Amino acid sequence: MSAITTSEALRALYGEPQELAVTKEMRRLDSHARRFLEKSPFVLIGSSAPGRLPDVSPKGDRPGFTLVLSDDRIAIPDWPGNNRLDTLENVIANPAVGLLFLLPGMGETLRINGQAEIRTDRDILDRMAVRGKAPISALVVATDEVYFHCAKAFMRSKLWDPETRIDRETMPTLGAMLKDQAGLEGDLGEIDRALEQGCRATLY
Repeated sequence: MSAITTSEALRALYGEPQELAVTKEMRRLDSHARRFLEKSPFVLIGSSAPGRLPDVSPKGDRPGFTLVLSDDRIAIPDWPGNNRLDTLENVIANPAVGLLFLLPGMGETLRINGQAEIRTDRDILDRMAVRGKAPISALVVATDEVYFHCAKAFMRSKLWDPETRIDRETMPTLGAMLKDQAGLEGDLGEIDRALEQGCRATLY
């Protein structure tokens, strides 16, 4: 097994980036990035902090749930969850985050990298309210890098192809997996029902 341990060795293997891969990078949102955010219902947030493993957490809601505050600031609502707070704890220690926004059925993605802070400003939270309820906080990200990513990963994986969708019955339920992993006791059916009810009851 050969490990690549230097940037020089890495570049020798892959070469330099294509010119467009560099020149497409923007510092601020343009009209295309704004439109993508208006339609996107899902984002993956990458964060890290000293002494902790890196984390990638999913966030999703109705299309356009990410609020554009300006050409260089966006806000992502944080709704009730399991209170692990992996992303938020990381941001307190290290504000640098990487965001990957997706559109169902579209192979291209929008990447935004920048500096995040946790905000509880009422004027921001109220603008993201759902069913009359505002999020607990918002992750406000100041953009440093904004660019579109090509569709190769989606083409290779056929992620949006209906024929590649798995039969959910081929995988255990979340309750079954947690029962094995966390040693949960009790009837599996009751565990599954409790998990589903808990999700529905704390969506907002």
